[in-house]
Amino acid sequence: MAHDGSGSEPAAARRAPAGAAVLREDKTEAIRAAVFEELAAAGFARMSIEGIARRAGVGKTAVYRRWRSKLHLVLDVVSAVAVAGMPTPDTGSLSGDVRMLLEVAARALRHPMASQIIPDLLAEAARSPELAQALKAALHDSQEGVAAAVVARAVERGELPQDVDARLALDLLTGPLYWRLLVTRDELPKGYLDALSGSVVAALGAE
Repeated sequence: MAHDGSGSEPAAARRAPAGAAVLREDKTEAIRAAVFEELAAAGFARMSIEGIARRAGVGKTAVYRRWRSKLHLVLDVVSAVAVAGMPTPDTGSLSGDVRMLLEVAARALRHPMASQIIPDLLAEAARSPELAQALKAALHDSQEGVAAAVVARAVERGELPQDVDARLALDLLTGPLYWRLLVTRDELPKGYLDALSGSVVAALGAE
């Protein structure tokens, strides 16, 4: 077989076997999905690498090749959620943007896994600064940018005053839903999101 004179192996010989990379990525995604299931079923304190591996249909070594502990695995999964973030609406009005954000947030918090996982991880974060930082990024920092963009556009349209507080906007958007869905665990009454949307817009000083 001819060589190019560089002394390196031919490209065909260096190429990974067909399908190998896809298989590895499939395993990684299966493990990440299993983390959510295990967190919802067992909670962070009782979850184990063995349980995650069993749910993912892989061996423990497949998990340990990627993450050295369950904390680092959970940190990675939580960080991935932060990167995905919340979509930034652009309906053309503050009331429309706020209503859409409330709908997306309520749908996410109603999910059975979210309602079990988030309170458990917040409790665990009190004992783990690393987890606390990852949760802050996933549950606050990523959404703060969305709230800031919504507020900025409303200011440009003249709907809000220049000095409006974007962090207050985020508190008003997420606080009531978190309290209702994850703390008191009440169902949202009919018309609640419409009423909350109107209250948020009014509280921000919309003109």
